[in-house]
Amino acid sequence: MIPALPEPWALSRRRIQIIITIVKALPSDGEPAEPACNRDLIREIREMADRQGVLILAHNYQSPEIYQIAERIGDSLELARAAQETDAETILFCGVDFMADTAKILNPQARVLIPDPQARCTMAHMAGEQAAMKLREQYPDAEVVSYVNTTTATKAVSDICCTSANAIEIVESVESDQVIFLPDRNLAAYVSRFTRKEIIPAAGFCYVHDAITRESVDAMQKLHPEAAFVAHPECRPEIIDMADAVCSTGGMARFCRDASASSFIIGTESGMLNRLRTEVVGKKFFSVAGVCAPMKQVTLEKIKTCLTTGSGEVLLDQNLMDAVRGPLERMIEVSKSMKSRSCRTREEIRKGL
Repeated sequence: MIPALPEPWALSRRRIQIIITIVKALPSDGEPAEPACNRDLIREIREMADRQGVLILAHNYQSPEIYQIAERIGDSLELARAAQETDAETILFCGVDFMADTAKILNPQARVLIPDPQARCTMAHMAGEQAAMKLREQYPDAEVVSYVNTTTATKAVSDICCTSANAIEIVESVESDQVIFLPDRNLAAYVSRFTRKEIIPAAGFCYVHDAITRESVDAMQKLHPEAAFVAHPECRPEIIDMADAVCSTGGMARFCRDASASSFIIGTESGMLNRLRTEVVGKKFFSVAGVCAPMKQVTLEKIKTCLTTGSGEVLLDQNLMDAVRGPLERMIEVSKSMKSRSCRTREEIRKGL
């Protein structure tokens, strides 16, 4: 039963979002429904991939049926490492454009395929290389840290890259006391809590995380007062302040598995619940975020076409790849040496630890 709503209930955008949040939460008390997918097609794709020696990688935000054909599911950092380390001749990347580009740059000998080349991360295209160069002119002593959620051209004019799992450690690793941070203003604000360096943010944002509001989180917490709230670092600062823990998507799975709580409100793209329900058995999860439309452009049918025809191959200029490989490899090396912490609790965030 939906709880009584306060009066007057004007149909503002935020309040409509709260209604949607409540409706989304109600069915989640039971076991998740079996994904509506074509089992014969899944079996056919797996057989094709095995026969061709194709490594299929899938981001956490992919649909449940994509999980079933992937050999590795993870966040950006986990998948970047998998792409770099594999000896497979072909990598099929179920994700958005910058992820497939990253795989090709880190493993240039491999053929990299993306089922839908038009699956473009909107945030990655909000602050491009021109924005980076302009900020460099304004802050000549600053180093540029680019989130992996940027275009390849933006990475090429950066000093080092980062992911949400290692952004704090990456910023601390650079020598300059000034850091230009591209493109996510919210992740930049989160990182600034843990460093004395001056963070100079760009104006980009993830539309899914930026749309999470205090009102929608409050509404979900009233429905599930016993649940811990886990937010993604791409959320707005006021949402970070509400969280019991802030984690990258990879960190969320580990945190929820180890935490004493039995239910969780998840502040990241709703597809993450599919991985959590699969890996963290016996606990309940409720979404407070929307859907990343570009991520959902990847379908089983497109994957089959990709494997059948070889379409969607990632082709990048060699000089551009050479320019980007350094910032990406530096990111991976720093992550290995500094043991990135992909999750922080409320107490650690308040203390800046």
